[in-house]
Amino acid sequence: MESIARQTARWQLRTRTLDLGARTLVMAAVNITPDSFSDGGFFLDTEAAVARCMQCLEEGADLLDLGAESTRPGSQAGGAAPAVSAGEEQARLLPVLEGILKAAPQAVVSVDTYKAATARVAIAAGAEIVNDVSGFTWDPDMPAECAAGKAGVVLTHTRGTPDAWRTQQQLAPEAVLATVRDGLAASVSLARNAKIPLHAMVLDPGYGFGKKFGENFSLLKRQAELLSLGRPLLAGISRKSFLGHTLAPLYGGMSAPVDARENASLAAMVASILHGASIVRVHRVRPALEAARIADAILAAG
Repeated sequence: MESIARQTARWQLRTRTLDLGARTLVMAAVNITPDSFSDGGFFLDTEAAVARCMQCLEEGADLLDLGAESTRPGSQAGGAAPAVSAGEEQARLLPVLEGILKAAPQAVVSVDTYKAATARVAIAAGAEIVNDVSGFTWDPDMPAECAAGKAGVVLTHTRGTPDAWRTQQQLAPEAVLATVRDGLAASVSLARNAKIPLHAMVLDPGYGFGKKFGENFSLLKRQAELLSLGRPLLAGISRKSFLGHTLAPLYGGMSAPVDARENASLAAMVASILHGASIVRVHRVRPALEAARIADAILAAG
């Protein structure tokens, strides 16, 4: 596997700037939901969520990513996650955001939402980043809200919506990268049209978001080509179902359960770094941090 030399870049957030590329930054995902595929129900309580975030920071997380609505796909047991109103999303999210910033005022907090109303109140409450899994395609008001709040943004490629992912036509391997690149380019255009500067953007290929199992590996193999869009990449691969599916022969033909995907998550994460990711979104911080340091050393040696 040929590695690449990452380019350095600056990411302008609401009140600060992050330098990207010298080393991989680790973003810890904490889901304040009852039904997320990975940690649903674990951190729905505000105190538990804040405590988990403090633990992630102590273990070395560079950023925290708070999600208060699951985007669990329809292929998961129980079907797609039910929609959550903006009011309910905010009721889950804001107490945790406020608790984090009270305990750790310098924490860099990202809010995982596709709703403009939630982005607006989260930015006002101190969030530095809006992580929109739809890449600004599910709420037409989102680009303007992020521009007004001067937030850093993560634009994710998503093909379709969670309730349709199971029935989408499979892409040919050679079409996967082009589909993702074109989708991300369209999201960048939406952001630029709203006067969001390019240096405020980071791009996420959207592993598992409307990609069938093998399509994710085709994407990962060619991920570095997305750097041609001119912005750093964030890879969120941790515990995704395509990893569990690949491990099925080791689990009696059944997809590996979520809590058995950690080693596979680290392997895929390292591959994503060697293919150009500057930020990785993970569920377990310390192992990811250590694996990222090794990947960084390989890149530095190149």
